[in-house]
Amino acid sequence: MKKSVSLLLIPVLLFAAASCKKSSDTSSVSKAQLQVGASISDTTTGGALKGTMLSGKIYNIKRDITINKGDTFLVQSGVTMNMGDGVNIIVRGTILFLGTKAAPITITDPNRHKTTGPSAYSTDDAYKGGWGGIYCDTSCRLFVIKWTHIDFGGAELQTVPFTGPKVGDGFVMWFGCPAGNFIMEDSWMYGSTDDAVRFYGGHINVMRNTLEKLGGNGGDGFNSKSGTQGNMAYNLFIGGATNGTKCSNDGGVNPQNMIAMYNNTYVNCGHRNTGTFGARGANAEVENNSRAYVYNNIIVDCLVGYRIAGGNNVTAKVYAADTAYHSDGPINQTKYGYNLMYASSLALANQLVPTSVAQAVLTQPQSTDIPDMKAFLGPTYTLGATYDGTSLVGKNDPKFVNYPLPNTGYASQASIDGYDFHLSSNSPAIGKGYKGFTPIMNVPIDEHFGASPITLPGSDLGCYQVDGSGNQH
Repeated sequence: MKKSVSLLLIPVLLFAAASCKKSSDTSSVSKAQLQVGASISDTTTGGALKGTMLSGKIYNIKRDITINKGDTFLVQSGVTMNMGDGVNIIVRGTILFLGTKAAPITITDPNRHKTTGPSAYSTDDAYKGGWGGIYCDTSCRLFVIKWTHIDFGGAELQTVPFTGPKVGDGFVMWFGCPAGNFIMEDSWMYGSTDDAVRFYGGHINVMRNTLEKLGGNGGDGFNSKSGTQGNMAYNLFIGGATNGTKCSNDGGVNPQNMIAMYNNTYVNCGHRNTGTFGARGANAEVENNSRAYVYNNIIVDCLVGYRIAGGNNVTAKVYAADTAYHSDGPINQTKYGYNLMYASSLALANQLVPTSVAQAVLTQPQSTDIPDMKAFLGPTYTLGATYDGTSLVGKNDPKFVNYPLPNTGYASQASIDGYDFHLSSNSPAIGKGYKGFTPIMNVPIDEHFGASPITLPGSDLGCYQVDGSGNQH
């Protein structure tokens, strides 16, 4: 059922005329693009903006953009936004990036270039921060971003735009409205200095995105705090500094942080984190009184397996996840399983079930995982104890279409390059998905002002499904 969207913050909508193409025996009509308010000239360099950036145009932004409360800023498909060093987008109104598969939007620093092959924190431009970020205040009730390339963001904030962010923050996107909706679909992120996206509240649906080289020597892909509830699903993460997806209830904002993390593929995450080993995860992390589902994921050569934190380490600021049963939902209890884990080395195999190296963990070995860690560790295993994973090294290859395993260079391979993480026909991940849980349905469903229909748990593990659904990159 299509949900309605409040238009209180959205000006009168104008529609561009459809273009027509006729011949003697055929006629086709292209779909009109949504336009909100007046057109924004491609000579603009920033400042207070509202209205629509027009399809196919190039905008050279040299100073901060501000979207005032009550205003709407829309970017049509095919737009390129060349952002100057340190330039931010400050949002107090509504912001919409409506790219398409055929004509995605690009937000980038034109002075920086993507590289392939081994990546190092000290030399790769991806971790240095070019333009700044998109910072959304509590009055931003709607942020939609679809089919958009977001490259080389994360330059440190020099001036605090509103209460919440701090000088020195280096997030590419920051969303802070617990009553607002954040939808990110089918987009790409390349490079950041810290978290790619930090949530301080909101109804979120983050699906089918691809993230490369996220975080310098720390930082997560999608990091949610208290007041945030929603889904992180069908995303591909490669070479993240720490976690791909994380929920953590710190912040003291209601409601309690709850995230459904399912059908993601995590590759080579956690190897640039310079923090205390054992006090952070490396793909899916549940901590600090948050609740989560962690199902149907593929985890390859990450520093540790998915992690349900159990410690109270003040230095690391990591506290125990909420694993008790509650009746308030939408996630009544933290649950996990049906995840495939692969390790190219003994060090990684020894952490498929994270051990209590720096602090206690609560991750229970699951018989539904691949490998069956409950059977491997046996009935006498003490939760959090070290173990010998020698026999697990190189086992349970997910059989990606094109990616070499085992891979001795996992710690520095942080970009997709020419690899293909779809599943081969003989993959052990096919048909192993668990569908007995319900994603969080809390965002509007709308072509322009909301999400696509929520993609349900898949039959296969990971972000790519053999029937062609899931991640579309």
